[in-house]
Amino acid sequence: MHPHVMWWARRHRGSPESVCHPGGGCGSGGHFAAGHDEPGAFGVRRPLRFLAHKLDLDEKQAASVARILDELKTERAQAAVDDRRTTSEFAAAFEGGTFDNEAAGKAADGRVESAKRLRDAVVKALGEIHAVLDAEQRETFAYLIRTGVLSI
Repeated sequence: MHPHVMWWARRHRGSPESVCHPGGGCGSGGHFAAGHDEPGAFGVRRPLRFLAHKLDLDEKQAASVARILDELKTERAQAAVDDRRTTSEFAAAFEGGTFDNEAAGKAADGRVESAKRLRDAVVKALGEIHAVLDAEQRETFAYLIRTGVLSI
């Protein structure tokens, strides 16, 4: 566990600020609640709790958003696997007596395809979330994205 996360967990263990509450956000900084515990991540549990609070989601909306976020999380995990594979392929292309342009090009193409799949998954998730929310909730969601409180 990252030292900062351990510090945060020790500091907030059992404190009333460790959960989302009206007027106070989630935790003392809201940083972890907004899904920033993984760089670029839009995971399920903390962001769902955060969104349910900020958007005042009903049970049906929360279930739909949870499903959407879970699918996006799976796509992000696959993109991470693809990135590790590409890095390994770049290293293999480099380690020989001569640089293997063809292998490096194929690895780079794989990285581009992975990025396109992730892009499509993010756009799909945003469209599905948009369909679940009402006008006021969409406005709040857009504000959270625009201000950087919510990272997608």
